[in-house]
Amino acid sequence: MRRHLPVAAAVALVLALPPLLSSSHLAVFTLLGLAATVTVGLSLLMGYAGQVSLGQASFYAIGAYTAGLLSVHGAPTLAGLAAAPVVAALSATVVGVSLLRLRGHHLAFATLATQLILLSLLARGEWAGGAIGLQGIPRLSIGGYELAGDLGYAYLAWAALGLAVLVTANVMASRPGRGLRALATSEVAAAASGVPVGRYRLAVFALSAAFAGLAGGVYAFYLGYLAPGSFPILLSIEYVVMAVVGGMGTVWGAVAGATAIMLLVQLLTTIGTQPGMPSYAPSVLSYAVYAVVLVLVVLFLPRGIVPAARDARIRLRR
Repeated sequence: MRRHLPVAAAVALVLALPPLLSSSHLAVFTLLGLAATVTVGLSLLMGYAGQVSLGQASFYAIGAYTAGLLSVHGAPTLAGLAAAPVVAALSATVVGVSLLRLRGHHLAFATLATQLILLSLLARGEWAGGAIGLQGIPRLSIGGYELAGDLGYAYLAWAALGLAVLVTANVMASRPGRGLRALATSEVAAAASGVPVGRYRLAVFALSAAFAGLAGGVYAFYLGYLAPGSFPILLSIEYVVMAVVGGMGTVWGAVAGATAIMLLVQLLTTIGTQPGMPSYAPSVLSYAVYAVVLVLVVLFLPRGIVPAARDARIRLRR
């Protein structure tokens, strides 16, 4: 019973907090839930499959454009939201068959190239609105109830995060989850024990893309407008930093890392938009601070915030 108290407290906080927030803080809260949803999948991919993806925002974009395009062309908005993670997972499966044969920085740069290609296609494709963007995306309607206010999308974003956490927890508690833990320890030993390494890595890659696609679908209906500039390379780097800072391979590490980095992003945006600062200041500050944060975490908290806190708690009990 005591083991579930932190989870119950977190759920109560998420339910009680949104009505108390201002409109600007509510927007940050919503985007935080979406970022944490993407990071849960990326943390699973990096922590258990041992693969670094620098193009996770591409699956975020695929989910967003899938939901947006379907709804703009007359499909029910709920169907568009349901299709977003499916199309993202299928895209990851098709791409992953070739990409996951690579290792290390080769795979990282290949995923980065995938996002660049996708952004180029979206910017040039009239079917996606081109560089101007996809406009006129309707509000999400669930059972005849239209989510018109930011409060509803805040709850929806964190419901998506809850679903991602629940799916991840069940996957890790299953037999494939034990195979993934063996894969994280040693790929050679896992293969020798009968774990289908290639199939499991592809499955995790697709699952992480599905989480990103689900978050992208919520994002599309939340903003009602999509453009290639909404999914820059910097966004993928943010997700990697979130996963590393919070702790790879841990569900709550992804949430903690996303929270820490989102607050840092807001601080950097505030500093970079001060009078007298150049227009490129927020991007330059972000790249610089991300590099510093990664170096500090690798040096002093190599396993991330949540594993370090867990180890400290165990030492205190002893």
